[in-house]
Amino acid sequence: MADLLAPLNRTPPFALPSAEGYSAAWNEQWNGFNVTVPGGSFFYAEHFFTQAWSDRTFAYLQENDTLDWRTANWRDVSAEALEKINFANIRWKQDHLKLYGKAVPLPRLTAWYGDPGAAYTYSGIKSEPNPWADGLLHLKQRIEALIGSTFNSVLLNWYRDGRDSLSWHADDEKELGPDPVIASANFGATRDFQLRRNDDHGEKLTLPLRHGTLLVMRGELQRHWRHAVPKRANVAGSRFNLTFRTIHG
Repeated sequence: MADLLAPLNRTPPFALPSAEGYSAAWNEQWNGFNVTVPGGSFFYAEHFFTQAWSDRTFAYLQENDTLDWRTANWRDVSAEALEKINFANIRWKQDHLKLYGKAVPLPRLTAWYGDPGAAYTYSGIKSEPNPWADGLLHLKQRIEALIGSTFNSVLLNWYRDGRDSLSWHADDEKELGPDPVIASANFGATRDFQLRRNDDHGEKLTLPLRHGTLLVMRGELQRHWRHAVPKRANVAGSRFNLTFRTIHG
């Protein structure tokens, strides 16, 4: 495909343990690495999307009629002010968690899109799908054409800077069914994506998710591993993560 750019270095940009059950093999067709770990597998393409494609998506996700996305300090935009911004393409929102009876803002902005009826509940937050935006459909179709899986929804996370994060969890909600395939497209600032085995909290894999990286989690990974995006004080820019998935009724 014209939009795919193969890395020159066919050594994974992350370390795997030398223990039994871990391996990485170059996938010529997908221009990335098929990675096997004990109890699961994933595909990692550092440069799935070209620079131009990634830059356009980065802009698409922020375009609005209120603030210049090139210079805006999104960290200083309150939840109330965010609701008044007319985003051209994505309906961003600030969700809250209930902790000890208090509403605590989620440390990132989110949006949920999908087919009618593809509602999703996680961390006590139920999201009804927004109708598909054309740009999201285009991204979905490009990924589906490559990996041979189909999706009916996407969760968008906006990490405004390194203070935004994602705590340890597995995507094992009942709506996703057993052993879901989840495709994660990433744009903007590079952030670490960490994986941790359920039976070994000391061993972590750290994958750099860069501008244009695609990560596809599959197999029994959600049964045996958890993942997180930790805070990184030295990251100043925004990073967008779009996880395409299938909701089962």
